[in-house]
Amino acid sequence: MLVYRCGIDLSSSTLRFLAGRLRSRHRRQGTRWRRLPPGRQALLVLAHLRMGDTYAQLAAGFGIGTATAYRYI
Repeated sequence: MLVYRCGIDLSSSTLRFLAGRLRSRHRRQGTRWRRLPPGRQALLVLAHLRMGDTYAQLAAGFGIGTATAYRYI
């Protein structure tokens, strides 16, 4: 079970898989630094998809701006 402000009923292998895909995408594109590392980005996306939290709730929970949460999702 992954823990973000509340429990998310997903395996940690799901989080690792998505984080790995994000890392490889960032390397391919040669993007610069991001506000959140790939693991936290993956958790943000999974929290949105699984829990249906709004962008404002996610932004507050992860300590980022609402626009950043929108871009990551």
